[in-house]
Amino acid sequence: MGRAFEFRKERKFKRWGHMAKTFTKIGKEITIAVKAGGPDVTGNPRLRALLQTARSENMPKDNIERAIKRASEKDQADYKEVVFEGRGPHGIAVLVEAATDNNNRTVANVRSYFTKHGGSLGTSGSVSFMFDRKCMFRFKSDKPYDLDELELEMIDFGVEEIFEEYDEEKEEKSIVVYGDFTAFNDLQKYIEDNGFELLTAEFTRLPNVDPVELSDEERADVDKLIEKIEEDDDVQNVYTNMK
Repeated sequence: MGRAFEFRKERKFKRWGHMAKTFTKIGKEITIAVKAGGPDVTGNPRLRALLQTARSENMPKDNIERAIKRASEKDQADYKEVVFEGRGPHGIAVLVEAATDNNNRTVANVRSYFTKHGGSLGTSGSVSFMFDRKCMFRFKSDKPYDLDELELEMIDFGVEEIFEEYDEEKEEKSIVVYGDFTAFNDLQKYIEDNGFELLTAEFTRLPNVDPVELSDEERADVDKLIEKIEEDDDVQNVYTNMK
């Protein structure tokens, strides 16, 4: 199933957090997408994909509409997407993605989390080279399909990895594909044009180096740092090279 699947399977820290955190994260991404491409989903593929992700996460319709409306207002604060890089306990590489309307606040907070949990905030480029930016789509089909043939078709649109995933809670099988982040629009268009039901779409980062294996005690040290960072409202995603 490949490196991406194993990375997703092994990663222990929470990517989304509790439901309120999930809605906050999606709301900020909607704001950024609307600011960049406008509120019309027809001409804004990123917003269109985000709305589908919001629905799959059971985000209330009112929340979605408010996020779009706020983003369209002239006095709405602009969120700036920023990336922080550092080293956690035991030398683990940590990359943090945030969306903030006050960069000074966010920098100070993230720096304090690293310092208080045995790590250190680094400079730009200090660990980002250890991660590849990817886009990920999860979708399903009501019609029979051959995964190998589907992969051959989607390679031309930027697919690098494809596999099936079964959600026991929802009792449904979905198709997951990964590609370079620049292939986002092409892959989304293929999925939509060929009658698949898009479930989620997102950007992610996968380590391009061998994951570091730690003892249980060492892992616990890193997990404390990750959990603290993820509690921050400005933080969108956290990635490490920990196995």
